[in-house]
Amino acid sequence: ISSIDRPTRGAIRLDGKDIVRLNEKDLSKLRKDRIGFVFQDYSLLDSMSLLDNIVLPLTLNGAKASLALKKGKRLAAQFGLSGHLDKFPYQLSGGQKQRGATCRALIMEPAVLFADEPTGALDSRSSQDLLDCFSKINEENDTTIVMVTHDAFAASYAREVYVLKDGRIELHLHKGDSQKEFFNRILDAQAAMGRDLR
Repeated sequence: ISSIDRPTRGAIRLDGKDIVRLNEKDLSKLRKDRIGFVFQDYSLLDSMSLLDNIVLPLTLNGAKASLALKKGKRLAAQFGLSGHLDKFPYQLSGGQKQRGATCRALIMEPAVLFADEPTGALDSRSSQDLLDCFSKINEENDTTIVMVTHDAFAASYAREVYVLKDGRIELHLHKGDSQKEFFNRILDAQAAMGRDLR
């Protein structure tokens, strides 16, 4: 879905375009402009401050420094990072690093954010903080978030959950009104299948 690999069949539509049919140059531009990535290991550059890490995609895209810094600071404030912008990654907690990595992924205002086990290396408080930020970004910025997780609690923040087995959709769950009830339904689905979410 993220355009890194080409599917063997089917279509993937983003902004009304079937991205499966795009050439490599257009796919690269699409990834740069419309898709964001958040990884479990943060992937921050150790030699740069948190603010510099956040604004890096804008800088590489030729944005003026003043605009990039203003946008980076505004985004960091949404994620509770204003007091940490001059710190280097080794001076940050895991939760702060992951929120910073998320800011970097969002700075180009992508239509879709892909998050690969974003809470996998975080404690429960940091996980909840990050998931709350994801919910806020989804609602306020209308950014679609596609998250891969084995964690039922993290999955309960989604509106839709798809359980995959051997590359096929095994089960589809819709949230409804209650996160707690959705969390319990996900746990029940895990128990019935006898394994973690895949």
